[in-house]
Amino acid sequence: MMVLITYDVNTEDGAGRKRLRRVAKECVNHGQRVQNSVFECTLDAAQCKLLKASLLKLIDMDKDSLRFYYLGNQYQNKIEHYGAKKTFEQEGVLMI
Repeated sequence: MMVLITYDVNTEDGAGRKRLRRVAKECVNHGQRVQNSVFECTLDAAQCKLLKASLLKLIDMDKDSLRFYYLGNQYQNKIEHYGAKKTFEQEGVLMI
C-alpha cells in the first residue's frame, strides 16, 4: 500500500536538528522523498507498523508532528504531480 508520511520537527536546538536527520534517514530507507518533509512509501501492513513505531520513538511528541496518509493499493490515480522533481515508479524496475 502507498503511505504518505509527513513530518515537522522543531529544529530550534541541536537535539531537534538531530531528530530531524534521524526521521529523514528512516523515511529515506523506506520510500522516496517527494518534498522536503514528505515521503511516499510503498509498504505492506507489517512494514508500515514497524516504520510507524520507529518514527514515533524518534520524535518529541511535545515539539514535533508526524502524519501518515494511507492511500492504499490503488494509489496511482490518487496522485497528480506538476512541476519539478520528477518521481519514479516505486514498484517498477529501477535501472542504475
